[in-house]
Amino acid sequence: MIFRIFLILIFLLIFKGPEPSDNSILFTDDFENTFLNLNHWNYELGDGCPELCGWGNNEFQIYTKENVFIRDENLVIKATKQGNKYYSGRITTKDKIEFQYGTVEVKAKLPTGTGVWPAIWMLGHDIDDIFWPLCGEIDIMEYVGKTPGKIHTTLHTKDSYGQSINTKVTTIENIEDGFHIYKMNWDKNKIQFSVDDTIVYTFSPANKNKINWPFDKPFYLILNLAIGGEFGGFEVDDNIFPQEFIIDYIKVYENSKL
Repeated sequence: MIFRIFLILIFLLIFKGPEPSDNSILFTDDFENTFLNLNHWNYELGDGCPELCGWGNNEFQIYTKENVFIRDENLVIKATKQGNKYYSGRITTKDKIEFQYGTVEVKAKLPTGTGVWPAIWMLGHDIDDIFWPLCGEIDIMEYVGKTPGKIHTTLHTKDSYGQSINTKVTTIENIEDGFHIYKMNWDKNKIQFSVDDTIVYTFSPANKNKINWPFDKPFYLILNLAIGGEFGGFEVDDNIFPQEFIIDYIKVYENSKL
């Protein structure tokens, strides 16, 4: 009897299915190098002018390469003030890492103080052809320092953009302390957001069309730290600088990991 059980165990070890692997990962960056991997990322620089001055939201910052760097295997987007000017950073995966459906997972630590506006978000890959908001926008995480403790998750579409009704504001005590995990799970039926594995919002229109669901195509990732503006607020506490938006890792899975 014991021998038979032994043979069964050996059989199961030999013929069991494959172990989970990283094959389901579409993209990952642990920021282990000392430099930003430009095979994956692009810098977006300046103040958005002349096409999109203030980056479309009357934001104050000027984006530079110097305000984006890697330290201790973390990506740091640093907001600074010099004289009467604000500087920060913004990077994207446009034309390099674009994908349709999956789970985005980002472990990050927020900056704090009135005026900061860090974001983890996505835009449709065809933005240059059909423009915003028809291209669609997925805001995985937005935080504004003027309202501590609140995380915003939002969808912008042709039928609801700017102050979109497709949004959820979640109050999370001490969200500013330490690192937290922000996720977005996206398939053909829904887009679902979570913070630290707690689901906070699900978007799933009953009758989907290109006006309310421009999400059946590839999107690309954006990480940035804005200062002020329509959403961040026009009051900025200059005593808070410098501030850092710190990202430990970013992963994109082919299948849902929520």
